[in-house]
Amino acid sequence: MKKTKEKFDGHFGKFGGRYVPEMLIPALEELEAEYEKAKKDPEFKKEFEYHLETFSGRPTPLTFAKNLTEKLGGAKIYFKNEGLNITGAHKITHCIGQALLAKRMGKTTLIAETGAGQHGVATATVAAKFGFSCKVFMGATDMARQRPNVFLMEQLGATVIPVEFGSKTLKDAVNAALKDWIENVTTSHYLLGSVVGPHPYPSMTRDFQAVVGREVRKQIVEAEGKLPDYIIACVGGGSNAMGIFNEFLADASVTLFGVEAGGRGRKVGEHASRFNGGSVGVVEGFKSFFLQDDDGQIQKTHSISAGLDYAGIGPQLAYLKEERRVEFHSATDIEVLGAFKHLARTEGIIAALESLHAVAYAIKLAPKLSKEKIIVVNVSGRGDKDLFILTEALNDQGFKDFLRTKVQ
Repeated sequence: MKKTKEKFDGHFGKFGGRYVPEMLIPALEELEAEYEKAKKDPEFKKEFEYHLETFSGRPTPLTFAKNLTEKLGGAKIYFKNEGLNITGAHKITHCIGQALLAKRMGKTTLIAETGAGQHGVATATVAAKFGFSCKVFMGATDMARQRPNVFLMEQLGATVIPVEFGSKTLKDAVNAALKDWIENVTTSHYLLGSVVGPHPYPSMTRDFQAVVGREVRKQIVEAEGKLPDYIIACVGGGSNAMGIFNEFLADASVTLFGVEAGGRGRKVGEHASRFNGGSVGVVEGFKSFFLQDDDGQIQKTHSISAGLDYAGIGPQLAYLKEERRVEFHSATDIEVLGAFKHLARTEGIIAALESLHAVAYAIKLAPKLSKEKIIVVNVSGRGDKDLFILTEALNDQGFKDFLRTKVQ
């Protein structure tokens, strides 16, 4: 199996690279140099693994979904439950890694952007733990959708800054965070939240998250004596997907599926599927697939999940799509809500709306396969943060009435 062609300058085939204002080049070069040194430093690796084990809660479990498997009547389904990390998602992993790098570089402030809020909470968490001040940029629309995470970030000591321009979602938060970093580059580290952005962010974030796939390989071999046949992960920017895929890229027997946000329909503005109408462009410092118009302006997106409505995708994933190593599908909002009910009522797992895109595809795939096949689904986060979206989407009048009385 062909491995990803990753050049020293962060290109994956024609994707990736570093397209930023000149004044950010020294900061990116400093980060790249520090990361390259840290990778070879046994003490850095030891400290990273120490915090993953004693603070984050790794390794997270790989759970056999016995009830769902029997109900669907096909392949065996396992869930990698990243929601059991301390902040409820896989995001804490690369935040710990980048915070340790920021310490080595003598930075005093962490800057981040967030969509669903999970990356913002994870950044605020490591800022509190390792002694940084913290600014989190968040689209005003996302702040309204994910208000519980805004509350948590503020309690952790972060300043959450609403972004009021554009569509007031993640892409606008990224632009605001980059602008702040340019103005404060000597004292700040931009803690980017996915496998996107200019080099070295896509490679660095993937490497930190790759612990997910390494754990899965060990756990599934212990449970089944062999590798899985299929691995499924949701894909916004792609950090959880690359985290679990990376370990298996060279295993030809393992089919990899990425599931994008199918939203409400296939028209522009109704979904966030970059491989349904997207095209190659350079946005926010890297080359990849983006939902953009003929002038290169980013299109509006929609997803029931605030974490998947990003208009771009990580450059390595774009490359793996082009190389046909990863197959991409999408799940609609309705299918995601169906997956929520299936998972909650058969396995007792309340998963994040992002992760439920992957679960929704597994529910479609498993009955078509024989019982000897094995599917591993990366459940990248838990669903506490989605409580109010679910209340609205499921039109739970009783809970709405309860919330109204609490407000009064």
